[in-house]
Amino acid sequence: MNKQHLTMAASYVAGLLFSLGLTVSGMTDPARVVGFLDVAGKWDPTLMFVLGGAVITTFVGYRFVLKQPTPLLAKRFQLPGKQGLDARLLTGAALFGVGWGLSGYCPGPAIASLGGASVPLVAMLATMVLGWVIARRIA
Repeated sequence: MNKQHLTMAASYVAGLLFSLGLTVSGMTDPARVVGFLDVAGKWDPTLMFVLGGAVITTFVGYRFVLKQPTPLLAKRFQLPGKQGLDARLLTGAALFGVGWGLSGYCPGPAIASLGGASVPLVAMLATMVLGWVIARRIA
């Protein structure tokens, strides 16, 4: 098996693990996400624990992986070079947050939920793609 096939297989396995984790933890349920965002009402802290698990895993994993001279399946690490905040980043983050809050879907859980597609989910994904197209044209 060549490196390109290994990279594709690793991508599929990572996507499968991500989707399974989101589904098992209940994060594909938009009501749970909206419950997390409703800090003044009936707050559901579940998402905080899922995010905390992701942060801890990433923190530990990056410490190990970045000690390697190169990634296993690439010529070099592709890390963000930009480290400052600017208007474009803040505007994008705000728009993402509004969309997440209104729909209850983050893009990852939305894609993981495609197995049980509903009209609101398909509408959210369609408008997410539309937003991506608009943003690319603006940039």
